[in-house]
Amino acid sequence: MTGDARRGAPARPVPCGPPSFAEARGKRARVRAAGMDPDYWYAVAYEGELPRGRTLATRFWGHPIVVYRGTDGSLHALEDRCAHRQLRLSGGEVDGCHLTCTYHGWTYDGDGNVVHYAHDLFGRARPEVRVGSYPVTARHGLVWVFPGDPALASVRSVPGIPELEGSRPWARLDASYTWQAHHSMIIDNVSDFTHSYLHRRYRPFWDARLTRHEHVGDRVELSYETVVGGGRLSSRFVDRRRVDTTSIDLAFDYPYQRSDTGGSIKHWCFVLPMDRRTSRVFFLFYFDALRIPGTRWKVPRALLPAFMRAAGALVVKPLLREDGVAVEAEQLGYETHFAAPIVELNPAVGLFQDLTIRKWEEFLARDRARPRPSGIALADGRVVPPPGRKAGP
Repeated sequence: MTGDARRGAPARPVPCGPPSFAEARGKRARVRAAGMDPDYWYAVAYEGELPRGRTLATRFWGHPIVVYRGTDGSLHALEDRCAHRQLRLSGGEVDGCHLTCTYHGWTYDGDGNVVHYAHDLFGRARPEVRVGSYPVTARHGLVWVFPGDPALASVRSVPGIPELEGSRPWARLDASYTWQAHHSMIIDNVSDFTHSYLHRRYRPFWDARLTRHEHVGDRVELSYETVVGGGRLSSRFVDRRRVDTTSIDLAFDYPYQRSDTGGSIKHWCFVLPMDRRTSRVFFLFYFDALRIPGTRWKVPRALLPAFMRAAGALVVKPLLREDGVAVEAEQLGYETHFAAPIVELNPAVGLFQDLTIRKWEEFLARDRARPRPSGIALADGRVVPPPGRKAGP
């Protein structure tokens, strides 16, 4: 029997789950509870997912957002709720460049203002009602939303990828997944090359040795000496006589991640933090050339799309699914053993986590200085329940 028990002191409550950011103390708990700064552009969908006249429901750190494309092709993003009875506007109907709630027919313009009521107003003047709206754009075949302060949308920009623009763009391969894992686990995964054992079948890299890691402003830069693309299938497409595949440079260029192998094999990773344990991830790989397997010849440009589809199906997407299984298992492990000590050997991981924590602290400080807290800060990564469902027990 402890001294507290003998004196009749109340027992300390046992935490029922991982702590919130405000409650967290150690680095591991803080980074796994941190959100991402909304004052950046975030990819939310491929353009092909949003044809004219359609809506798409998404979330940013628990806060619901609807993106829709008008019948004129214009893109719009609103808070995903009708101001009347709180139905999800993503279930509504697109008419021109407006969005109409399917219940009472309240119609919103692209700025979130109600511009039409499909019923009697009972002798009242038409009320001025609106919901939040967000800057939205399209680039690189992706739809991007700026969920933070709209005044900053023109200051920040979607990352430029000059290799994909112009008359002779590089060969491109896209992959996207929605993983049940915190965004920081995904950043750790895609930049920490000590997990080559996970990919022992495909061997996208192996024998990695960290040669550089440094924190530069809002960016973490790192390099590995490693063998890139040496798997049984992937090695057949890489021209090692022309491309140096013995090292790779990476960066967590907050909030995006990217890599460069020999100036010829590059990628970006765009993470959308949907809530505390859900992230959508967009991978964009691009290559200046590929070799026809078994020859010294480059793949003709006309055949590159077919080769990229084959490479994606046979190598890239299967190994990324391995990453998905791993980070989802890590999420479950953290939720079960969040109080257990952890041993992290790769010093670069600590830099990713320091940057993630600092950027979230900076956003919270800015938000506290505003007259009203943002919906994203209020949600704090908790999923806003659909109408008709209670939030928790």
